[in-house]
Amino acid sequence: MEAKLIGLGVETFKIALLLSMPMLMAGLVAGLAISIFQAVTQINESTLSFVPKILITIVVAILTMPWMMNMMIEFTTRMIDMIPSFIF
Repeated sequence: MEAKLIGLGVETFKIALLLSMPMLMAGLVAGLAISIFQAVTQINESTLSFVPKILITIVVAILTMPWMMNMMIEFTTRMIDMIPSFIF
């Protein structure tokens, strides 16, 4: 019983990591590219780094939404199917 709960917790963290990874990586790459651009041009505008990262993160979230929804639906279905095994 405890092993199932621990496995479910580990799987929950893995799913959360997988779902957040595309947006985090897009923000990281955008931030790195903008930082390099600012260093080369010596522009020190804070909104220049903030706004593009937000926009790119939103675009990636919209593009990966079907994949994320499929993963969430599969995980939720598995959890609902496991409910009888947790009842004594």
